[in-house]
Amino acid sequence: MDSRLKEMTAVLKKYKLTHGLTPEKFRLILQELGPTYIKLGQIMSLHSDILPKEYCEELMKLCSDVEPMPFEQVEAVIDASFGYSWKDVFASIDKKPLGAASIAQVHRATLKTGEQVVVKVTKEGHSRGDVQRIWRCFTRRLSLCRPSLIKGIVVFDMVLDEMWAVAQEEMNFLLEASNIEEFAGNNRDVAFVATPKLYRKYTTSHVLVMEYIKGFNIDDKEGLLKDGYDLEEIGSKLIDNYIRQVIEDGFFHADPHPGNVKIRDGKIVWIDMGMMGRLSEHDKKELSNAVYGIAMNDIGMIEDAVLAIGDFKGEPDRAKLYKDIKIIMNKYGSLDMGQVDVAEFIQELLEVMKNNRIVMPHGFTMLARGITQIEGVLADIAPGINMVGIASARIRQEMLKNFDLKGELKKSREDSLQISSPHGRTAG
Repeated sequence: MDSRLKEMTAVLKKYKLTHGLTPEKFRLILQELGPTYIKLGQIMSLHSDILPKEYCEELMKLCSDVEPMPFEQVEAVIDASFGYSWKDVFASIDKKPLGAASIAQVHRATLKTGEQVVVKVTKEGHSRGDVQRIWRCFTRRLSLCRPSLIKGIVVFDMVLDEMWAVAQEEMNFLLEASNIEEFAGNNRDVAFVATPKLYRKYTTSHVLVMEYIKGFNIDDKEGLLKDGYDLEEIGSKLIDNYIRQVIEDGFFHADPHPGNVKIRDGKIVWIDMGMMGRLSEHDKKELSNAVYGIAMNDIGMIEDAVLAIGDFKGEPDRAKLYKDIKIIMNKYGSLDMGQVDVAEFIQELLEVMKNNRIVMPHGFTMLARGITQIEGVLADIAPGINMVGIASARIRQEMLKNFDLKGELKKSREDSLQISSPHGRTAG
């Protein structure tokens, strides 16, 4: 641990924190501290409800490709994880990775049985104790040079356990394997959705083996059109399925960039289940109310949903919150549904929450990221699609499906009896 603290201190000194902390400097420090801190930085970039926008945008750059591990190290990780040589399972593994990210990299391979697969291998990380101690030291250093920023980072300090849990999920491929199985189960009745076949017997906490998907990236417009696909149909099915994941399943893909969404044999194939979002029944209900509020231009409904979902740092000022939401709605309320920039709307709403000291559950920050990426895909392949309209229709359908007629009739009868009863008491 002492050596790691010395390493961290040397990095902080190198970037002269006492001279200020720019967004770029913050990113470079996390990048130099290694894979675990890069992953935490990526998670931080989702929290525009806490960090200033310019820091979130800079930390988003941590999501770019990084220097891959040498192939010898990849072989060592697989062999150690299997307990025997990788050559007992694979006929070959491509030495050049398909991609390398902060905590893992992916190689194309062929099993001895002939199936074409991809192998995902983890990089070395830090322990939870190391991260916590270094993070505490880091925030103390930051407080000396940027008092205004430290307020947000102290709040981050309070949710470090949640951030760490999310990072650990992505670093544990057994959890990702479970995500793939859960997602596949949720979508088994959706004819136009598929997931890669998982090879469970070759999957460990450090190695994930799954089917290689040879298809079109969803933003490959030229290839899709040439192959006879209808881009409007793809876009409509993409957003309908995504809203279903969120509203019905409460378990959704939180990193749906074009490289993670393929089109193959007439189906949307969702790949890379390392970063998934989850919403509780309560959160799904309040999210539905918020979307309805946006669709109906009902400020009070949106405010109630935010109050029901958010975690407050102090007593909420409802008058200020209502006023701030009203400013946003005045901007978007006059627009046709199809003209609303959903991603921009969500970012502005998150900014309102930050200004009102409201912290959203991590599932909602993951959703904000996912919606931003989905909207980017739609704007490219099918810009005429009305995301809010499709979401509202899906929510109405879900509400009707779950409508408790017996319960509603009972409540209605009780209400009518109470109204007609003298002195405001229920008759009985």
